[in-house]
Amino acid sequence: MKSALRALALSLALGYAHGAPASPDDRRVTEIASELRCLVCQNESIAASRADLAVDLRGQIRQQLDAGRTEAEILAYMEARYGDFILYRPRLKAATLLLWFGPAALLAAGLAALALTLRRRRARRDRPALTPQQRQAANALLGIEAEKGSGS
Repeated sequence: MKSALRALALSLALGYAHGAPASPDDRRVTEIASELRCLVCQNESIAASRADLAVDLRGQIRQQLDAGRTEAEILAYMEARYGDFILYRPRLKAATLLLWFGPAALLAAGLAALALTLRRRRARRDRPALTPQQRQAANALLGIEAEKGSGS
């Protein structure tokens, strides 16, 4: 009996050591915060960041959830307050066209430049060498005498 109680106490202690399970509200805050970029860190979401601003923004998200706002309303509020940059996936509009299509345009331009360079290289390689008459004329212009013993 004592060993069963000890095992139960140990399992409870280990369970609390890992932290209490997240409440549904905590999960919703984390889900919404993972959609928003930390304005301090810029490469982390608000959910992952430990910056003071990120902590404050998570608190604002929690307050807005408690006030009954939906995820879309919270994201719209954050976007209106902090701009498109706060969203990891900004909406498609005129101001964000470069964000959405810029990488594809750069890739296309790079591939076009590569194709043009390869085509020019191939054209230079396929160009015929000088004929013996052209070589002789060039040597004469440069003042180079023909090598002795050559069949030209």
